Amino acid sequence: MCVGVFAIIMLQLMNLQLFSSKYKYAADDQGIFRKVVYPDRGIVYDRKGRSILQNTTIFDLMVTPSKLKDTDTATLCKILGIDTTEFRKRIENIVFKFKSQRPSIFEALLSNEKMAKLTENMYKFSKAYYLQERSVRDYPYDAAGNILGYLSEVDSNVLKNPKYTGYVMGDYIGKTGLERTYENVLLGQRGIEFWKRDKVGKLTERLENGSLDTVAIAGQNMHSSLDIELQMLGEKLMANKLGSIVAIDPKTGGILCMVSSPTFKPKLLTGAERKKHIAELLLDPALPLLNRTVGATYSPGSTFKTLQALVGLHEGVIDTKFRVSCSGAFYGCGSGKPMKCLDRGTFDLRSAITISDNTYFATVMQKVINNPKYPDIDSSLGVWNRYMQAFGLGHRLGVDVPSEKRGLIPSPKFYNDAYGKGKWNYCTFRSVSIGQGEVDVTPIQVANEMAYIANKGWYKIPHLVDSIEGGDKFDMLSSFKKQHSTIDIPDSIFEAVHDGMQGVVDRGTGAAAKIAGITVCGKTGTVENYFRGVKQPNHAFFAGFAPRENPKIAIMCVVENSGRFGGTYAAPIVGLMIEKYLKDSITDKARLARIDQLSDLNLIPSRIYVEMKRQDSLRHSKDSAYLIAKGYIKVIKDTIGMDESDEEDALDNIKKDKEELKNGQPKKDSNDNKLRIKTEAILPDQKKKPELKDSTKP
Repeated sequence: MCVGVFAIIMLQLMNLQLFSSKYKYAADDQGIFRKVVYPDRGIVYDRKGRSILQNTTIFDLMVTPSKLKDTDTATLCKILGIDTTEFRKRIENIVFKFKSQRPSIFEALLSNEKMAKLTENMYKFSKAYYLQERSVRDYPYDAAGNILGYLSEVDSNVLKNPKYTGYVMGDYIGKTGLERTYENVLLGQRGIEFWKRDKVGKLTERLENGSLDTVAIAGQNMHSSLDIELQMLGEKLMANKLGSIVAIDPKTGGILCMVSSPTFKPKLLTGAERKKHIAELLLDPALPLLNRTVGATYSPGSTFKTLQALVGLHEGVIDTKFRVSCSGAFYGCGSGKPMKCLDRGTFDLRSAITISDNTYFATVMQKVINNPKYPDIDSSLGVWNRYMQAFGLGHRLGVDVPSEKRGLIPSPKFYNDAYGKGKWNYCTFRSVSIGQGEVDVTPIQVANEMAYIANKGWYKIPHLVDSIEGGDKFDMLSSFKKQHSTIDIPDSIFEAVHDGMQGVVDRGTGAAAKIAGITVCGKTGTVENYFRGVKQPNHAFFAGFAPRENPKIAIMCVVENSGRFGGTYAAPIVGLMIEKYLKDSITDKARLARIDQLSDLNLIPSRIYVEMKRQDSLRHSKDSAYLIAKGYIKVIKDTIGMDESDEEDALDNIKKDKEELKNGQPKKDSNDNKLRIKTEAILPDQKKKPELKDSTKP
């Protein structure tokens, strides 16, 4: 047996040494060059088959440090626009990270101008350098940056992660958006080409006519639910504003648009100027890289009242004819702390939704919490919490873009931790009844809540990708096909809520969302918010669905710190979005003029400009700007998983700015990033604390 094993080993060695050209050439580094062929990433299409994310070709300049002797460094530095200090810094960094014998990127994503000059002079550098062709992203519509995401070269954290086995330095990986979620689908497989070199290192011809090569395989194409024209309209309407628009097809869960404002043009993060632009975006106090649709949380305001109505009716503590009178405030917690309401009168369920009466819904939730069929308040609040969880709140939905926040639906444990067991009651959190206080939601959750109501009791997880060409090999889409319906609420209850929501648009606070020929159901919300103890202008909410019969779109909009009611700005934005989607176009001149009017409307609060001025002045002082930048970067790094190289680029940019200012040179800003604002009220690293402030707005 031993003789047989020895014979097999000897035969294999003979095969490798005498007959296998592939291994022979792979070992012969002097005359043979092994070239990596990067595949095209998968193309992404919108719901109408339009390509919204595709590929173009660009080149990286690669270097092998051990072969630098006798190369024309001076000419190279002149072409690249760097000095010898920067040259040495790059080489030392490459050697430290990847050793001197390994080809590594010296300058990525070369501009056309640099490519032309390098090609002309490459014979001076070919011993140590070569040009690596690479497929990079192209954006036909230059929209949906927060959705599509961007690519970045892998860093040490990626290479150490077992999840990314097979990646090497020089590879690019999806860092945010769909590029990150569907990395395995979009990536494809690298190919290899073997080339002969001449005595000066120039590539001459393919080895053995390419018979040893491995063909690159392109990534899989994906078809999304996104309507790129609707997305572009949403981004236009939200210009000069902070906030979000999210629209969902309630029957499928497919996301029709996902607008986060301020946003960025995705073309900024590809090509030769990528490093410059990523630094600018990371240092922007507006945090344009933060996808507010999933990564920002808000109190939902009066949009929350629709859910309180569902719970009250299903629990049987009220019926649709239950009436409450408001004389100016809710006095259910005593006369010492009345919770004000704007509309005096007596209201039943439908009219209370239409008018958005605070007293009615404070009374409804009080009845739910004090329901005698439950032994104590821990039990009743636990039941209420489970309803909200079933409606899709208080947990991550599982949407297919990264960095989704769970929001907050208060539980008995939450209040026991905050106040102590037995030391709280309904009046402690009465403002939750009208969507204020401790409840926090993300925009995607509010849109999904509208889909749940539109469908009369079920939803599918919101998602962007509907199908993958070649099949769902990684089982990415199966969870999006399931209906979620854990509570059996009769249709008659939903019909009553629909009646009230239709009234909001037909004759109530959301009349600005009205569309000729389409029955829209909606709910306004005006949300009080505080920053450092100081009251800020109200957030404006509107959420709804249309048409009422056979709904095709569920949608929400939040305009942060607009200072007005939900019906003033958010409702007309939603109305235009619904009209565009259901009618495919907007042709009425008055409606088109309204689009331009809303787009031009600047609703950035004054404190934002104060922050802009403060940041600019800090750039002139010692290290303050650097520390401020670290703060902004931390928020983004914690939220979207930014890589080390991007952080280094951003901080290097601060140092460069300070040197320019020191030398009397004006700082150069990208024309694509004019809006520089900060949204302190919703940063993802802030903790929500119990508070008793009540909204008096509809």
